[in-house]
Amino acid sequence: MAAQTSILQITYSDELLNGEEIHVSSNCLPVKASCFEPAGHSFHEMALKLCGCFMYEKKNVEDNDESFQKDKEQEFMQSSDSYSSSKGKKKSGDEANQQDHYALLGLGNLRYLATDDQIRKSYRETALKHHPDKQAALLLLEDSEAAKQSKKDEIENRFKSIQEAYEVLIDPVKRRIFDSTDEFDDEIPTDCGPQDFFKVFGPAFLRNGRWSITQPTPLLGDENTPLNNVDLFYDFWYGFKSWREFPHADEYDLEEAESRDEKRWMERQNAKLSEKARKEEYARIRSLVDNAYKRDPRLLKRKEMLKAEKQKKKEAKFMAKKLQEEEAARVAEEERLKKEEAEKQAAETAAHQKKIKEKEKKLLRKERTRLRTISTNVVTQHLLNLNYDDVENLCMSLDILKLKNLCDDLETQEECVQAELLKKALNNLDPSEKDYVLNYSQQNGTVKVNGNVNKPKKEKPWGKEESELLRKGILKYPKGTARRWEVISEYIGTHRQVDEILKATKTVLLQKPEPTKAFDSFLEKRKHPQSIPSPLTTQEENKIEMVKISANCIQKTDEVVDNGVNLDQDEWSVVQVTALIQALKTFPKEANQRWDRVAAAVPGKTVNQCKKQFSLLKDKFRTKKK
Repeated sequence: MAAQTSILQITYSDELLNGEEIHVSSNCLPVKASCFEPAGHSFHEMALKLCGCFMYEKKNVEDNDESFQKDKEQEFMQSSDSYSSSKGKKKSGDEANQQDHYALLGLGNLRYLATDDQIRKSYRETALKHHPDKQAALLLLEDSEAAKQSKKDEIENRFKSIQEAYEVLIDPVKRRIFDSTDEFDDEIPTDCGPQDFFKVFGPAFLRNGRWSITQPTPLLGDENTPLNNVDLFYDFWYGFKSWREFPHADEYDLEEAESRDEKRWMERQNAKLSEKARKEEYARIRSLVDNAYKRDPRLLKRKEMLKAEKQKKKEAKFMAKKLQEEEAARVAEEERLKKEEAEKQAAETAAHQKKIKEKEKKLLRKERTRLRTISTNVVTQHLLNLNYDDVENLCMSLDILKLKNLCDDLETQEECVQAELLKKALNNLDPSEKDYVLNYSQQNGTVKVNGNVNKPKKEKPWGKEESELLRKGILKYPKGTARRWEVISEYIGTHRQVDEILKATKTVLLQKPEPTKAFDSFLEKRKHPQSIPSPLTTQEENKIEMVKISANCIQKTDEVVDNGVNLDQDEWSVVQVTALIQALKTFPKEANQRWDRVAAAVPGKTVNQCKKQFSLLKDKFRTKKK
C-alpha cells in the first residue's frame, strides 16, 4: 500500500485533481519493460485509466508497433508497387487461410525482391520484438484471466507464425512455391493505340519477367531502340522459361515420404497435377508476346519498309523485264526490216537481171533472125554445100557480139563472099559447141545423120490396162523409193521408157472420162452376183418368191403370145427382170435420175416400162406374202 501511495503522490498533481490540462513528457523509449509493472507511457496510461479522468479510446499496441515498424522499414529498397497491382488477383485453394509471410517479417514492400540477408535481419528484429517474453506487459492490460490467456495464446501464435514465415522464406523450394501463389496480376493487354503501346505492354512484360529463370530479363524499350535489340527481346520471350510453380490442393507432401522411391513417385504425381496449369501459363505468356508483336510500332514500321522495298524490287524487275521485251521487240523489228530490205533488194536485183537476160535474149533472137535472113540466098543456092543446119549451128553456137559482127560482115558482101565467111565461121567452132548443138537438136526431136534429119518416132498410145498398172505402180512405190521410175517401168512390164512414164503421169493419169461413157465404164466394171436378192428384204424366202413371181410373169407373157396377142413392149425376159432388180439395188431412192439409170441398165426397156414392172413385182410380192 505504501508503494501505491508513493505512486499516487508522484502521479496525481493538483492540475490533475482539479481537471486542468496537463502536459506529460518522458525521456523513455517505447520499449518493452523487463518486468510486469507498467512504466513510462504505460504507467501514466494505467494511472489515468484508474483515475477515470480521461477515457482514451482503446488502442491496440500491435498497431503502434506495426506503424513504428513501417516507419523503420523505409530505409530498405524502393517499393515494388510497379511490379504488382490490385487487378486480377489469383489465389490457390487455401490462400484465403494462408498467412502473408512477407508482411509478418516486415517485408511487404519488397516481397519476392527481398534477399536472404534482408530476411534474416528482419526476422531477428521481428522475433525480438514479438517474443512472448517481450509482450508479457500486455497481459496486465487485460482484466480477467480468460482475456489474459487469450492474449497469451495470441502472442504465442503470432511468434509461431513469424518462425514459420522465416522457415518458408529461407528455404528456396518453399519460398518459390509461396511466391508462385502470391498475389499477382495475370491480366494480358489485348489492344491499345500505337501511341500507348509502350505504356501498356511495358509494365506487363516487366511484371511477368519475375517468373523468368534467366535474369535479368530484357526490357521492351522505346521507339528509338535498335531493331536488333527488338529482335533479341522477342526471341527471349518466345523462348521464355518460367520457374513458377502451381501447387494443387491434392498434392502429396514430400516431407511425409518414407523412402526415396516414394518421394520420386510423389514428385511425378504432383507434376501431373500441375501440368495443366503450367500449359495454361505458357499459353498466357505466348498470348502476351503475340499481342505485343502484332502491335509493336517498330515492327510495323519495318514491315512497311520491307513491303515497300519488296514492291520496289518487284516494280524494278517488271520494268527491267518490260525494257528487255521492248528491246527484244525492237531488235526483232530491226531484223525483220533488214530482212525485208534484203529480200526487196534481192528481188530488185533478180528482176533487173531478168530484164537484162530478157533483153539479151531478145537481142540474140534478133541477131539470129538477122543471120538467117542474110544467109537465105546462100543456103537456097547451096553455095559451098551450106544448108539450114549449118546456119542454125552458127546461130546456136555464137554469142551476141560474134553474131552481130558476122551479120555486119555479111551485109556488105556478095553471096560468094558470104558463103566463104559462113564456112569459115563453121570451121572456127569448138567441138564442145558442136556437141551442144547436137544435144539441142536431139532435145528438139531432130538428129542429123549423114546429112539427113530424122523425125522423132511416134509414141505408142497407152491402153487401159497400162494406165491401171501405171496408177497402181505410182501408189505402190511412193516418193522416196530408190530408182522409182525404173521400178515402175519394170512393174508395168510393157518396156516403157522412163520419159514415156513421166509424160504419161502428166497426161494420161490426169485425163477425166467423158460423162457419156461414165455409165458404160460402170457397167463394164460391175460384178454380176451369183444370186439375185430381193430389193425389199434380205430373207431367203423373199428371194425364192421373187424368182417364182418373175417366172410366172414370163410364163403368162408366153401364154398371151401363144394366144396371138402382141405384147412385145410388155414382154420381160428372165435376163431383163434380173437386170431390173440389180439396177434397183445399185441405184437407191436417194440417187439422182434414178429411173433413167435403171432404164439404161435394163436392155430394151424404157423408164415407164421399168416403173410398171417394179409396181407389178411389188404387188405380187405383197399378195404372195399375205
